[in-house]
Formats: sequence, C-alpha cells, structure tokens
Amino acid sequence: MEMAQPETLAELLNGRRAAVDASLPAVGFAAGWLGFGQSIWAGAIAAVITAIGLSVWRLRKGDKPRAVLIGLFVVCVAALIALYTGNANDFFLLQLLSNGASVLAWVISIVIRWPLLGIVVGTVLGQRTRWRRDPVLLKAYSRGSWVWVAQYVIRVAVFLPLYQAGMTAALAGARVALSGPLVAACLAVSWWVIRRNLPADHPGLRHPVVDEPAPSDQKAAS
Repeated sequence: MEMAQPETLAELLNGRRAAVDASLPAVGFAAGWLGFGQSIWAGAIAAVITAIGLSVWRLRKGDKPRAVLIGLFVVCVAALIALYTGNANDFFLLQLLSNGASVLAWVISIVIRWPLLGIVVGTVLGQRTRWRRDPVLLKAYSRGSWVWVAQYVIRVAVFLPLYQAGMTAALAGARVALSGPLVAACLAVSWWVIRRNLPADHPGLRHPVVDEPAPSDQKAAS
C-alpha cells in the first residue's frame, strides 16, 4: 500500500497567515516610531491600528473570533509594555520571552514523549491523542519537533543581541525576516523529516496505525 499524499504542514497549519500576522504589526510599530521622531506613542498606535486592520480582515474571511482577538490582544500588550517602560525595544520583549519559553516547552514535550508538533497536528486533524498510539507517528513527530526547537533557538539568538543593543529598527526587520521565511523553512524541513521517518506502507498523518483502541475510545464508541 502506498502512503497517502496528505496536505503539507504549511497547508495544515496555515503557516503563511501566521507569519503575516506576526510581521505586519511590528512593521507598523517601526514605521510609526521612525516616522514621528522615535515616538513610542506613534509606534504603539500604528501597531495597534495595523493589528485591528488585520483582525477585521481575518473576521471577514471567516477566521475564528477567539484566535483573531488573541492576536490583537498580544499586540496591545506589547504596545502597553513599551509605553510603560518608555523603551521602544520593549515592544519586542514579549516575543523574545515567548520564543525562549517555546524552546523550553518544545524540548520538554519531546523528552516526555508528547511532542508538540504531534499535539498541534493531531488537534487540527481531530485525532485527539490517537496519533500517539502509533509508534511510527510518535517517532516522526518527535524528530520533526526538533526542527521547531531550532527555529525558536535561531530567533532568540538573533533577537537577544539586537534587544540588548537597543536596535529597534533592526528588531522589526528581524521580526519580518524570522517570521515568513523562517516559518516557511521550518514547516518544509519538519515535513521532510516526518516523511523521511514514515515507511512507504504507512497510510499517512490522517490515519494513525493503532492496533487496539484505548479504553477511553472504547467507552466513547459504546
């Protein structure tokens, strides 16, 4: 039996949209900050306006309101942090901290054999934890998750020196460069790793090979 040809990870996880949403408010902040004499207020207002515009567009395209509002909330919090501290670089502090926390979370998930890549994809596919009872998929997701660890490590390695040096414009540029291109590369490489670790007769991500259903599945079926 040939392995099914499912969507790529980029298609499943909508990586392009996430990269755009992460980049544009940062560009708006830098544009406002630079255009109005390094005014943090101008940068914050520009970032929030950009985020609101993105939110309206996403809602019109049918995105879930909760996901849209979370993205808007994150931008508002980043703007408030910069306004509170009076340091333009602190608009990017939340992202720096979240990337550092992501490194830790993804490594721990791999070590305890609950790779976050499997959790994310399994949730998108509506599998709950069924994928984890397929040893082949568990191994593939674990190895693919290391690519995501590398992504977050790269971001921290780039953002931290720029943040410490007070290079606000460079931080905005790095935010753009390490959103779209890096996310695309991460999705492509992790998908390649997963495919390399699935044997030719495996039916694919949508069809975990499970010998016996878990007790919870048996109860649900009865």
